[in-house]
Amino acid sequence: MTQASILLDGLPIPFVAGQTIMDAATAAGIFIPHLCHHPDFKPQGSCKLCTVKANGRHVSACFTPARDGMEVENNTPDLNDKRRTLLQMLFVEGNHFCPSCEKSGNCMLQALAYELEMLSPHFDQFYPDRPVDASHPEVLLDFNRCILCELCVRASRDVDGKSVFALSGRGIGKHLIVNAESGRLADTNFSWADKAAQVCPVGVILRKRVGFAVPIGKRRYDVEPIGMQVERMAARSAGEEGMDGD
Repeated sequence: MTQASILLDGLPIPFVAGQTIMDAATAAGIFIPHLCHHPDFKPQGSCKLCTVKANGRHVSACFTPARDGMEVENNTPDLNDKRRTLLQMLFVEGNHFCPSCEKSGNCMLQALAYELEMLSPHFDQFYPDRPVDASHPEVLLDFNRCILCELCVRASRDVDGKSVFALSGRGIGKHLIVNAESGRLADTNFSWADKAAQVCPVGVILRKRVGFAVPIGKRRYDVEPIGMQVERMAARSAGEEGMDGD
């Protein structure tokens, strides 16, 4: 029996039942830009960076099930131009100062800006007023960098069982909050060992006293661009499967 597959940018990509377009592409070592997606959580489709064209319709790759014979466009000038625009909006809606940020080189937002050749913010900066929360003994919260991906919200609720974080407000006023009467992280049972502490794709949740421990030039995305890392992981996985079959 022939395995089901999608046609992704002209390449046949196999998938198994239950996989999304993103799952199938990642397993095949094909990079689809994303920020809010994480393999440990149910897809949410909030950042829209993973938007692809499937059978002529724009859909979120992280949320859309792969279907046999589906024709998907991913790496096209038009889609990448739209992704650059989304990135530009994310940059100006927060306070992102990459040269002085301790997350530089490990930040997915920055890495995607390089990957998609975002050369300027284009839009006027919002410069929102987002005070830093340094109340916790282990962790610093820098809300200036939040992109509302909700990964910390989902991790704290679904994995840690603590519901430390939440989103509050609507529209342009929507923002990340700490679920404590005081609004301070110190007044919660949050720990650096929590899953929520590990999933932030930008620099909101930071461990204290280790900033800049790894020098610029040796950090994750300094060494290897984000798109190449997906390809390398897939190649390594294929190699391991080959070894198992020997």
